[in-house]
Amino acid sequence: MAARDRQRIDKWLFFARAVKSRSLAAKLVVAGRVRINRDKASQASDQVKPGDVLTITLERRIFVWKVLNSGVRRGPSEEARTLYEDMSPPPVPKGDEPPDAIPALREAGSGRPTKRERRQTDRLIGED
Repeated sequence: MAARDRQRIDKWLFFARAVKSRSLAAKLVVAGRVRINRDKASQASDQVKPGDVLTITLERRIFVWKVLNSGVRRGPSEEARTLYEDMSPPPVPKGDEPPDAIPALREAGSGRPTKRERRQTDRLIGED
């Protein structure tokens, strides 16, 4: 495999539009939020090649991307999608709860006062 097929992980993430800037990509890698073939990427200079599987953790979402090509530039999103194959599991719909979830219960009268109760308290204290 030629050396030109390999690319720095921070450049590749930037070209694939996973992050907005190359410096953010480097911070993401150094923070340990990127794995290359199940191994944590420790430096922004780590190399990726076609066939590698990346696991990227971004804001409560996990992406699993298979690298298909090396990037040449940060182009439009259609061009960026040709760099990887998305193998991520589908996101959980927001309305769905796990079946064993217990609804939050709070005793009546505990917590913050209602607007009506606050006005009554203000009248009692004399602050109008």
